[in-house]
Amino acid sequence: MTRPARPVIELRAVSKIYGSGDTVVRAVDGVDLVVERGDYVAVMGASGSGKSTLMNIIGCLDAPTRGRYLLDGVDTRLLDEKRQAIIRNRKIGFIFQSFNLIPRTSAVSNVELPLAYAGIRPGERRRRALAALDQVGLTARANHGPSQLSGGQQQRVAIARAIATNPVLLLADEPTGALDSRSTAEVLDLFDELNVAGRTVVVITHEEEVAAHAKRVLRMRDGKVLSDERVAGPAGRPPRWSAEHAPQARVTS
Repeated sequence: MTRPARPVIELRAVSKIYGSGDTVVRAVDGVDLVVERGDYVAVMGASGSGKSTLMNIIGCLDAPTRGRYLLDGVDTRLLDEKRQAIIRNRKIGFIFQSFNLIPRTSAVSNVELPLAYAGIRPGERRRRALAALDQVGLTARANHGPSQLSGGQQQRVAIARAIATNPVLLLADEPTGALDSRSTAEVLDLFDELNVAGRTVVVITHEEEVAAHAKRVLRMRDGKVLSDERVAGPAGRPPRWSAEHAPQARVTS
């Protein structure tokens, strides 16, 4: 009998609490959340709703005060700082609003960074970085620096960097917040393709346009999940590539 795949994200009664007594703030308050492989989830909420704190917990950038978080079956409570850094590199591909590319460094070198941290040899990481850039349609811009790229192209480089290690989760924080409408549409179409190809995607956003591409929308207020709704999700266009056949990254400690 085939065992069911373990969830990518499993939060059990997770809280993040700051202060005490009259000044206590429950930034995340008793959240339960399971995200299965291949899902596409948008987390929405106004400023102060807790969505950014939840993202930091999911991304192993912050630890919950209470509760349990399993990332791809790994109990994050049991990890020291070094192992947390390894699991972030190995299992999560981050995409930020501000792109976070290194200035005066080529697109391909930016994409190579997480592969270098993972201990991949130079020749192999260059091959994987170029393959990732091809997947986002930027082969011709591989040797261009960030200042030579448009905002949409910079974000696509950031997406290539995120997928280069073949992570179990793509975690995006307001990924279209700094883009014009045309670049926003291109980036959202790319997320759709990645999800159709089997990638698990979680997007933190306050934009309905972005959430409309997800398969599932969570809405937060005051640190709690108010609603968790399954929606139509991205159109099933044929992907340009398949996550199933993407190269696996090895991690050396």
